[in-house]
Amino acid sequence: MSSTIDVILPVFLVLGLGYVAAWRKILSEEAIDGLMRYAQNIATPILLFKSISALDLSRAYDSGLLLSFYLGALISFCVGLLGAIFIFKRAMPDAVAIGFACLFSNSLLLGLPITERAYGAAALAGNFAIISMHSPFFYPLGILCMELARAHGHNLSSRQIVIRIVRAVALQPLIFGVAAGFAANLSGLTVPGSIQSAVGMLAATAIPTALFGLGAVLRRYKLDGDKATVAMICGCSLIVHPALTYLLGHSVFSASIADMRSSVMTAAMAPGVNAYLFAHYYGVAKRVNAAAVIAATALSIATIPFWLHVLP
Repeated sequence: MSSTIDVILPVFLVLGLGYVAAWRKILSEEAIDGLMRYAQNIATPILLFKSISALDLSRAYDSGLLLSFYLGALISFCVGLLGAIFIFKRAMPDAVAIGFACLFSNSLLLGLPITERAYGAAALAGNFAIISMHSPFFYPLGILCMELARAHGHNLSSRQIVIRIVRAVALQPLIFGVAAGFAANLSGLTVPGSIQSAVGMLAATAIPTALFGLGAVLRRYKLDGDKATVAMICGCSLIVHPALTYLLGHSVFSASIADMRSSVMTAAMAPGVNAYLFAHYYGVAKRVNAAAVIAATALSIATIPFWLHVLP
């Protein structure tokens, strides 16, 4: 138990310090926004570039790893979507946003540091393989479903919907880091040592800065959404998705131990702030998704040790 606490406690201490800094107004709202822009638009894309450029692509992109994680995510999305419609009687756009919260685990800000602390930096190849496909896969799915839900009665053409999807995905800063990483990896070009050193320095700031900023950003939201719907999102994110990923990886795809660790621990993370931002962008289910991000992040302190115990 003490070793498990040693794994997860530092991560949540950094996140909590960000929360306290925002609560006590040590940092202004503008400073927090600037910190998050740096983390999301500069440091994290550079971290993805550095990591993907050095990946052994033939080994990292294992079909069992990816299928177990993404099939689990799709089923979790469907459970959240259908539950919102048939149990909680939410409108279709609301239901899509709620399903998106059940789908989009915080793979980068929580999944990476916890997996690294639990299993070492060498265990992160599978995490980066999942992360490299996270936004390109999840955002088009969420945007497509939302645009189809909103297009009902508005006569949006297929071309308009495709343009919206492509624009939204292409403008994600993380996509630039992923694309540059693949380009460097596949080209075989050697990056000069001075540039590698600069990249390494910036990449090292990504996770602690993003964790601190996430804690500060969470201070802005309140636990005032529909409690039953929030509980469903937490259940899908913290139990359904990782359980499905574990069962699929272990019993169907015979994933390796390393891949199981990466896929299950990534699936076990709470929804990220992106779940709220997606709802905010479309103006639907904002309170529910904001509350779910906070509640699931807090509850994951209890559920993450369980998954660490289950995994070999």
